[in-house]
Amino acid sequence: MGRVILGAILGVALAPVALWAWFSFGCPPVAVADKPLPMESLLNSALHVRVGREAAKAKTALKPDEETLLAGARIYRDQCAACHGFHGKPSPFSAHMYPAAPALWEKAAKGDAIGVSDNPPAEIFWKVNNGIRLTGMPSYHNVIPETQIWQVCLLLANANKPLPAEAVMIVRGEQPPAPAPAPDAPQEQPKP
Repeated sequence: MGRVILGAILGVALAPVALWAWFSFGCPPVAVADKPLPMESLLNSALHVRVGREAAKAKTALKPDEETLLAGARIYRDQCAACHGFHGKPSPFSAHMYPAAPALWEKAAKGDAIGVSDNPPAEIFWKVNNGIRLTGMPSYHNVIPETQIWQVCLLLANANKPLPAEAVMIVRGEQPPAPAPAPDAPQEQPKP
């Protein structure tokens, strides 16, 4: 009986040492091509629970009208397309991310959704505003104003509905960003 108790105590004491050694020698799967950790799917469950709980608090007065959708398309082009791609033009590196960044302008595997259009705007807002750890999705909370976050979220939530023609051109990557205004050049004074 004493040996069993001693074995249990040693097992409990050595487990953290073995785990520390595993991490210290660089053994965990940390590269994009590595297989996921066995318990990694638990993080997805925790993410969905937290987003569901906290997204219910997010509200906006914006409506998905033409002005909002067009502004959202411009923000998407400037802030999101590098990772999530344009319609018909996937990002060249999203497949090499872990997990891969979802193509937000392509038909979803199930149903009639385009990208995340089957998600409520408040859920999309939570993900854009807060980011998602260990995915490459940054938090835009201190990057762009909350109104702009809502504009792009309303665009994405309505991706499976008809959009204004100019917004469609933008999300297809057919309309480049407007050039930055040139600084005022000093004007030549006429010679007397």
